[in-house]
Amino acid sequence: MSIKSRFIGDKAFYKHTLRIMLPIVVQNGITQFVNLLDNIMVGQIGTEPMTGVSITNQLIFVFNLCIFGALSGVGIFGAQFAGRKDDEGIRHTFRFKLLIAAVLTVLAIALFVMFGTPLISLFLQGEGDAANIGAALSYGREYLGIMNLGLVPFALVQIYASTLRETGETVIPMKASVAAVLTNLVGNYILIFGKLGLPALGAKGAAIATVASRFVEFCIIAVWTHTHTDQCRFIKGAYSSLHIPAPLFIKICKKGAPILLNEALWSLGISTLIQSYSFYSYDVVAALNISQTINRLFDIITFAFGSAISIMVGQILGMGDMKKAKETDTKLIAFSLSCSVVTAALLALLTPALVHTYKVTPQVQDLAVSFLYVVAATQTIRAFVHACYFTLRSGGRTVITFLFDSVFVWVVSVPAAYMLTRYTGLHIIPIYVIVQLLDILKGIVGFILVRKGVWLRNIVADS
Repeated sequence: MSIKSRFIGDKAFYKHTLRIMLPIVVQNGITQFVNLLDNIMVGQIGTEPMTGVSITNQLIFVFNLCIFGALSGVGIFGAQFAGRKDDEGIRHTFRFKLLIAAVLTVLAIALFVMFGTPLISLFLQGEGDAANIGAALSYGREYLGIMNLGLVPFALVQIYASTLRETGETVIPMKASVAAVLTNLVGNYILIFGKLGLPALGAKGAAIATVASRFVEFCIIAVWTHTHTDQCRFIKGAYSSLHIPAPLFIKICKKGAPILLNEALWSLGISTLIQSYSFYSYDVVAALNISQTINRLFDIITFAFGSAISIMVGQILGMGDMKKAKETDTKLIAFSLSCSVVTAALLALLTPALVHTYKVTPQVQDLAVSFLYVVAATQTIRAFVHACYFTLRSGGRTVITFLFDSVFVWVVSVPAAYMLTRYTGLHIIPIYVIVQLLDILKGIVGFILVRKGVWLRNIVADS
């Protein structure tokens, strides 16, 4: 096989890939763009509201990834059942998602209600004016209290949307998301700044708009699914009982638990990294918030490739065609790396203009620009690591992905950040560079595992 045929697909391959990816890119792109505008709007009323909101969103980010991890573990089976045209199998995975999401959502709401204040305070321990820190804490608590109301519709949307994507339906989740973000955007403008005769609610208004948008998204996607049962055959009788065959239940738990644990520990690890960086100063917290929000807008392509690998490679593995699965995965990884070079260049080019839309101090702006230049320089490394992770996961190698992802964060990245911020005199930017470059080690391990083909498995053959 020539190098060109190994790494570059034909027209049909790219057409199929883009058919899966583009709705996800559009959906996530609009979501992240609105999040950026949301962040900028809140930033217009002051650094403290923006900081309080960003810290709270970091906590909710942990919940979101726990839901994502739990559903992704089940989704490995869903994608392979879809590859086999097994509607009953998909129906069982849908029920499992309902059960696990309900447990996680109840636990998250209880945790945020009882320990919201001390959790937010963990990110406000660096140097800074006491009044500003206290104001940021107050805004964060107020924002979190309202956002709790949106956890249930968020979880339900992820259950329906992930199942639809696993069966190949990516357009409806995209349309529901577009409606949601438009609702959020309009609501933000009206409620944050007090338009149409309503009072200016600031950070509280941003939370209300976000919660409203999540209910809109859930209503759209649920109504469509239940009124299109010919296309969504899995939903027929899905609520008639919560029965899941015991062998399948046990198998999903064994494969899914490491992914749930991985996403929980990984998100906590990322939050701990941010907490370590925040040890430097209050300005670092604000700058990291800006850089993360902008970076997520440029990361949508990388995350879309993860979804494409999960769906395309997972379905082929479910059919039992290991040779085609490996060839498809290689082409997807090569495509992902090519796209990451373009997004990195765009991020580097647009960073100064995007950062200076925030009404924050020049010190915060300079730090945010520096953080984003580091992110742009390491974009291709992260894209490769991400593709390796989803490749390993598509074949049910969840224990390996757990070691590869979250264990690495806690054993390598978090200790490095902690030691460098507490026991060296280095500036925050060199420390950030060092921690980001540690992902090269993950890339080497991922390359070895993917090339050896340890992920080439059909895990639903006997389910």
